[in-house]
Amino acid sequence: MTKYSPLIAARALWQLRVRKRPIVLSHAINSRCNMRCSFCEYWKEEGDEMSLDEIFHLLEEARSFGILVYNAWTVEPLLRKDLSQILEHAHSLGMITSLITNGKLLEERADDLKDLDYLSVSVDGLQSYKAIRGMDVDRILAGIRTVKDRLHNPLLMNCVISGQNLDDIEDLVYLAEELNVRISFEPLYEFAGIGGDVWDNIGIRNMDKYHRTLDRVIEMKKEGYPIINSLTYLGMVRNLKPKFTCHASEMILDVTSDGTVENCRVHREPLGNVRDGIANVWSSSRQRRKTISRTCEKCLFFGYVENSLMQDVNTEVMRHYEWM
Repeated sequence: MTKYSPLIAARALWQLRVRKRPIVLSHAINSRCNMRCSFCEYWKEEGDEMSLDEIFHLLEEARSFGILVYNAWTVEPLLRKDLSQILEHAHSLGMITSLITNGKLLEERADDLKDLDYLSVSVDGLQSYKAIRGMDVDRILAGIRTVKDRLHNPLLMNCVISGQNLDDIEDLVYLAEELNVRISFEPLYEFAGIGGDVWDNIGIRNMDKYHRTLDRVIEMKKEGYPIINSLTYLGMVRNLKPKFTCHASEMILDVTSDGTVENCRVHREPLGNVRDGIANVWSSSRQRRKTISRTCEKCLFFGYVENSLMQDVNTEVMRHYEWM
């Protein structure tokens, strides 16, 4: 985390526990993508996008509401031509900035990331990458090499573990160490809106091999390789059994490209629109968010799990935590 992490932690605790407000604005900055991954539903939903002025207003209102972190993601943030202006404005307001990308445009947009604190790049395999993502992994790795030393904090490669990349997982960890970057893992989530044939092809089905692979990841974590996931989380992933209290909808304000506020990236239930005012939407949706969280079967998205464990003061997670 940044050198101001103790102060940030104190501010985050005040925001969450005293003010009972979110600390992260997770913003689907656009509705377009330059990939067509079979397991993703977001690129199929191209629609309206907020203007630059509307996003500036969103950032200003979010900061006034006490939000500390601006996370730009989905569908592909680097397609947004005014991205550098958005990140600069978030920084000018005192917000920590993060971005999640497929990496295809990293080399081209490297100069536009000067106001970015945290960068997460999806790298789901080496030999298997083309089958999963539809292009050669070398282009993504070239982008990572171009931008990694320009960042304020270590770059993160995030790998979604599926049935197609189990043979690549150990080599990805070695690659992260070679590149001097961090790596995180999370299991593939089988969204209901995607056809069953896709999951039959890419889903986690060979459980013996999957368990052996996760056992090796846990072993490499203990050996000191740059895996940012906590052992608590990796144990859940290994067994595909979420055992935590989800606080995602308490910690994160999830906003789509057209300004709709959703509960989370799994339960994409509309709660209102930022044009109605963040404070109004947050207050009016409180009971609905609690109900969804209480009845949710829980996912294993690592940002949701690790941050929820942090809020519950899990000491092992706190000891290893190094990402927003």
